Amino acid sequence: MNQQYSSVLLEKAVNEFSKLPGIGPKTAMRLVLHLLRQETADVEAFGQAVITLKHEIKYCRVCHNISDEDVCRICSNPRRDAVTVCVVESIQDVMAIENTQQFHGLYHVLGGVISPMDGVGPSDLQIQSLVERVAAGGVEEVILALSPTMEGDTTNFYIFRKLADMPVKITVIARGVAQNDELQYADEVTLGRSIANRIPFNGQM
Repeated sequence: MNQQYSSVLLEKAVNEFSKLPGIGPKTAMRLVLHLLRQETADVEAFGQAVITLKHEIKYCRVCHNISDEDVCRICSNPRRDAVTVCVVESIQDVMAIENTQQFHGLYHVLGGVISPMDGVGPSDLQIQSLVERVAAGGVEEVILALSPTMEGDTTNFYIFRKLADMPVKITVIARGVAQNDELQYADEVTLGRSIANRIPFNGQM
């Protein structure tokens, strides 16, 4: 056992928390000690919530956002603008755009961007399901709202080529988000303006 730990159980718990993104050993220790100070019922509720999430969470069969049902609350909401679909990289981006309260259409979550360096190709993403969704009809505008990075631009171009022959308007968010910034970290005002001031996408990278 590492000498800094007085308990094997404590060490194991800290090691598990350290596996979370952005959590170093010191932060993991603080979190574990915090849990130890809580009532047993509260800690059990915390653990059960994580286990239930893992076993029961679903992905919307329409947009691939996380959901409690087969179709998420956004896609099933009759008050949303169903003819406008905003294409994003991740679930975090959906949350970021929703927080702006500037977009009232639907989403399509790709699950990443094309990145040959990381071994991620078009077939690894939800691009074909987007093509099928547009081909099925009912979608009038596709907004490409990917992060303004080389990978994001490459993915925008690929999607544009796949949809070019379909009767759908393709737009891209305005460059209010700084180059190379991830969408989820943009402030709400900037992101909201970028969505509202979107421009036609001409297929240029």
